[in-house]
Amino acid sequence: MSEGGPVLRVAVLGCGSVGSQVVRLLQEQAEDLAARVGAPVELAGVAVRRIDAPREVEVPPGLLTTDAAGLVARDDVDLVVEVIGGIEPARSLILSALEHGASVVTANKALLAEDGPTLFEAAEKAGRDLYYEAAVAGAIPILRPLRESLAGDRVTRVLGIVNGTTNFILDKMDSTGAGFTESLEEAQELGYAEADPTADVEGFDAAAKAAILASLAFHTRVTASDVYREGIADVTAADVASAADIGSVVKLLAIAELNDDAVSVRVHPAMIPRSHPLASVREAYNAVFVESQAAGQLMFYGPGAGGAPTASAVLGDLVTVARNHLAGSRGVGESAYAQRAVLPMGETRTRYHVAIDVDDRAGVLATVAMAFSEHGVSIQTVRQEGRGADAQLVVVSHEATDAQLSATVEQLRGMEIVREVTSVMRVEGRDE
Repeated sequence: MSEGGPVLRVAVLGCGSVGSQVVRLLQEQAEDLAARVGAPVELAGVAVRRIDAPREVEVPPGLLTTDAAGLVARDDVDLVVEVIGGIEPARSLILSALEHGASVVTANKALLAEDGPTLFEAAEKAGRDLYYEAAVAGAIPILRPLRESLAGDRVTRVLGIVNGTTNFILDKMDSTGAGFTESLEEAQELGYAEADPTADVEGFDAAAKAAILASLAFHTRVTASDVYREGIADVTAADVASAADIGSVVKLLAIAELNDDAVSVRVHPAMIPRSHPLASVREAYNAVFVESQAAGQLMFYGPGAGGAPTASAVLGDLVTVARNHLAGSRGVGESAYAQRAVLPMGETRTRYHVAIDVDDRAGVLATVAMAFSEHGVSIQTVRQEGRGADAQLVVVSHEATDAQLSATVEQLRGMEIVREVTSVMRVEGRDE
C-alpha cells in the first residue's frame, strides 16, 4: 500500500463492555486490519454519554465526544459502529450515518427486531452496508452463514439457545436440583445476570434474536411482535426433574420453522432429549442448530455474549464493510422476497409434557385420556406416580397444535377428578 493512499475512518457509538473492546481491538490490531482491509482503519471518534466515566480501555485524547449526532454526520467518517443498544437514539444515529454516506455495523438486536426494514431501506437508498453479525449469539458466526453460505439451500428449521443468562440458570437447576430463584441469584452474583433480569428471564432478548434469525432463514420480514414468547420464571425444580425422568433437559429455545409455506417463530422453555446436540450446551454458552434440505444439520456453538467475543463479531463485519467501501460496492442487503405469512401460535405444532394431580380412583386414566382424544391430541406415553392424595398422571403427547393442547388443558382443569394441572411444557427436538 502506497503512502498517501486512502484511510478509512471509524466512528464508534458507545464505549461500554462491547464498545471499549472494539476500540481496543482497532488500536491493538491496526496493522493487521490495514493488511486485511487494504487501507488503514483509524478511529475518528467515540461517542459516550459522559466524558469522565471510568472505562475498561484508554481512549486516545480528543476522540471522546458527547455529540453522537455530530460525529456520525461528519464528512470524514466512512464507517460507523453502533453499540449503544436500545431503540433511540440508536435508530436516528444509524439513519443519519447512512444518509451522510457511512456504512454501519451494529450489534443492536432490539432495534433490528423492531424496525429492521426501515434501516435496510435506508442502507439500500444510500448504497451503503448495514451489517449486524454481533446482534445474535455474540462471537458465534450464525447470521453470515444464513445470509450467504446457505443462500443456495432451503433452510427449514432454526433451533437455538441464544441467551446465556437463562441457559446458565436452567443448567444450574438441572445439575444441582435448585429452584429458579436460587439459580437466578447465583447467576447475578457471578455476573451472568443483570440486577434487573427481566429482558433475559422473560424471553424478550431471545425473542428479538429469534426474529432476526427467522427473517434471514426464511427471507421474510419477521419482527419481535411476531414472536410468541414465554420466559423461564415459572419453570420449577419439579419440571426439571420430570424432564430428567424422560431423558430430557429443559432449555429456553428460540425456534423458527418453515411450515408448508408459512413461518412459525417462538421462544419458550422446552424439554429436549439429552441426546440432542443442544442439550449439552452448558452454563452461559449459546448454540444454534440449523436444518436445511441440502446441507442437513449444522451446529454453531460458542460464547454468546461478553465484551471481547461480541467485539470479535463487530470487527469481522467492520473488515467486510471496509473492503466494500474501498471497492465502491456493497454486500448483501435485506432478502425478504418470500413474504411468507407468520403463523399464530395456536397453529404451531409440537409435543407436550403435561403433569396432572388427580384423584386416585378407578377410571381416572380413561377419563383423562378421553379429554385428550376429544381435542385431537394423541397420547404418546402416560405414567401414574404416587397413590391417594399424591396421585399424579404424567402425559407426553404426540404432535398437536398449541390450540388443541390449550383446549385440552382447559377441559382438564374443569374436571372433578383433576385437582390441578401442575405443569405444561413443550417437548422439542427429535433424538438426533
